Amino acid sequence: MTITVFQYELVANFFSFSIATMAAATIFFWLGRSQVSNYYKTALTITGLVTFIALYHYVRIYESWDAAYDVVNGVLTQTGIAFNDAYRYVDWLLTVPLLLIELILVMRLSKEETYSKSLRLGLLAAIMIVLGYPGEISDDAGTRWIWWVLAMIPFIWIVYELFVGLRDSIAAQPENVRGLVNKARWLTVLSWSFYPVVFVFPMIGLVGGAAETAVQVGYTIADIVAKAVFGVLIYMIAVRKSEADAAQEKA
Repeated sequence: MTITVFQYELVANFFSFSIATMAAATIFFWLGRSQVSNYYKTALTITGLVTFIALYHYVRIYESWDAAYDVVNGVLTQTGIAFNDAYRYVDWLLTVPLLLIELILVMRLSKEETYSKSLRLGLLAAIMIVLGYPGEISDDAGTRWIWWVLAMIPFIWIVYELFVGLRDSIAAQPENVRGLVNKARWLTVLSWSFYPVVFVFPMIGLVGGAAETAVQVGYTIADIVAKAVFGVLIYMIAVRKSEADAAQEKA
């Protein structure tokens, strides 16, 4: 696979931007624990853990990308060291279930509902990631399509759970956070929908360096939205619910 110097630097810059974003988000979320009541501290701890895990893996991804290529006097050459994109899937296997769990926790459902929904959604998310990996590492379009379709099954189930299974729970949320919870749900679905779109780039005509660049930049943008931006919504929900709980206790 041949990429240009511009493509190499574009991907590297996106990796660098993601590292900075995940680092800042982690600090913000963990320091933000002091702004919420005890019940929501766990949700913010997990939110920061998600971005911290992503920070670590983006450092490794950047190092691997940098090791795979050399740029000397404006000329790019491959070093012979393979770029290890598996770091992404290790990251997703850990963070994707946690993203759903943090949404469930901040909603403050009953213990039974929190446990059952966290377990079900977390397992579905893990299965989705595991099914996607064989297709990601394959160069055969037919194989990629098969695993793409298989991975979409738990993805559609997750969407169903978010929009049907949580409908009554969202309706029961305090009025001042109901809109934010709904936005968090929509952001999850829309940002996650970008991943399967990026996955098919090499199967719809993009080849070589163009495909690799589109995939790496696309996944990085999706990660920033799905983890850092989503985490800000979780923080805002936790703060507003903490304020509402405090006001209710005073009343």
